[in-house]
Amino acid sequence: MSGTAKSRLSQIRNFITGTGAQMATPWDPESTQFPSRSQLPALPGAPKDAAWVWGPEDQLGRLNLLTPTRVKAASAEIRTGELIPVNLPLNVPEQPSFGRETFQHTIKSLHDGVAFDDLYHLNTQSGTQWDGFRHFSHLSSQTFYNGAKKEDIMGDAANDKCSVHFWSQHGIAGRGVLLDYWGYAQSKGIKYDPYEHHSISWEELRACGTAQGIDIRPAAQGGDIKVGDILFVRSGFNVAYQNRSSEERAKAALRQDPDLKWAGLEQSEAMLDWLHDSYFAAVAGDAPSFEAWPTKQEYYMHEYILALWGMPLGEMLDLEKLAKRCRETGRWVFFFVSSPANVERGVSSHVNGTAIL
Repeated sequence: MSGTAKSRLSQIRNFITGTGAQMATPWDPESTQFPSRSQLPALPGAPKDAAWVWGPEDQLGRLNLLTPTRVKAASAEIRTGELIPVNLPLNVPEQPSFGRETFQHTIKSLHDGVAFDDLYHLNTQSGTQWDGFRHFSHLSSQTFYNGAKKEDIMGDAANDKCSVHFWSQHGIAGRGVLLDYWGYAQSKGIKYDPYEHHSISWEELRACGTAQGIDIRPAAQGGDIKVGDILFVRSGFNVAYQNRSSEERAKAALRQDPDLKWAGLEQSEAMLDWLHDSYFAAVAGDAPSFEAWPTKQEYYMHEYILALWGMPLGEMLDLEKLAKRCRETGRWVFFFVSSPANVERGVSSHVNGTAIL
């Protein structure tokens, strides 16, 4: 039976039973109703809260939600065709956080005055990046998305399980939603330093959305967030970065835990429920860690987003021009496209992303 036929049978079954929510695996990505986090079925051999629901060989996670139907629908958000790239220069930040290698660029002469090549030496986590499913595990079980283990990533038995090149082969395109929390905070007199620990709560994000005219609850709860949306949160890191000297930037980036601190989303049950139940295809922000760093809970949000739910996590995106244009136009949704690196066994990738207004 073809995938289309299976999808139609699933839709008919859901209509007859009156329950659109998926339970039995593998789930149908064309469905419009999915279980909340509290309703997730327990999966044999998987950690609690794991949503490894797209099949035992799945490599895409929430990117499965970016079906042709949803991508086509998202293209309706293009009104002017204005292109806004969201990629920082490869040498920004000058000193990447967490002690990562700096970007090195040299030019090689093939024939003097006739032909030249570039040579790059870089860490894909050094600037605007997607955290891949191989990047961060569920810590207590040391398990990556869909059951991958460290032996799948390095060593004699290494293979391409959860490799980022699968994202490249599938593609990333859909409806983007920007929450400009930094702009909202400035307008409300909320003062904080993005280079210090500052937790952005679910309640604050919801207030930010309300100020922008967006009900950030998922559509299943009566809100404006659609299944397969791509979330962007501006927390002000790039503004703070530009206002610091090179010495200050390097000192901050090279701090070690527990002194390494960044502003970001709060680790809380409300935030986890929202991020899960909205069924975002991916989430991203402008800060080095997306979540407030370090965590004050017994878990990192990275564990849930990457290892348990299979949701691409973007960091260090340049959201400055996008936020400015969204505010000027009064529209905070747009079409977004990203081209991850086609590198077999890759851990992460630069975003290579563009918002189209």
